[in-house]
Amino acid sequence: MNRILKPIVFLLAAIYFLVDALFLTVAKPLASWISEHWITDNLRAWIVSLSPYPTLALFALPLIILEPVKPIAAYLVGTGHIATGLITLGVGEILKLVLVERLFTVSRNKLMSIPAFAWAYTKYRVAKDAVTSTEAWRLVRRWNLIAKYLIRRHALKLGSGHGQSPRRLTLQSR
Repeated sequence: MNRILKPIVFLLAAIYFLVDALFLTVAKPLASWISEHWITDNLRAWIVSLSPYPTLALFALPLIILEPVKPIAAYLVGTGHIATGLITLGVGEILKLVLVERLFTVSRNKLMSIPAFAWAYTKYRVAKDAVTSTEAWRLVRRWNLIAKYLIRRHALKLGSGHGQSPRRLTLQSR
């Protein structure tokens, strides 16, 4: 039974990490921008003033509220509301990742001082490292980089075209 469940669990974990990695490409720059441009000094000072366990509760809040967005979005897509489901997934995931990333950045040392959190975070990193070290992950990552390059190249060509009709880019035209 373990031989059957292990690949299924591994596949689900890989999909989970892949979705988070895709959204993280948007969330990290957005979180950095928010931390630089938003008036967050008072909020940051308040978070830093919390002791470890209230910090953990604050850190868990966006996860508890926003993690169910994935199954809700899947339900919406499955019932034919594709655009609504995709928008729900995109907004929910980006919001969750931005909040979690900012909270973790501000309060990492306090969170890691809680033994259970440090243990869970270590297990999370081991699982993530196991998934991201696979050949399949490297292939998906390579495709992701190619897609980003092509999109950026296409956008630059559209921006410098000055009225010219845009050329269609495919993977073969790189």
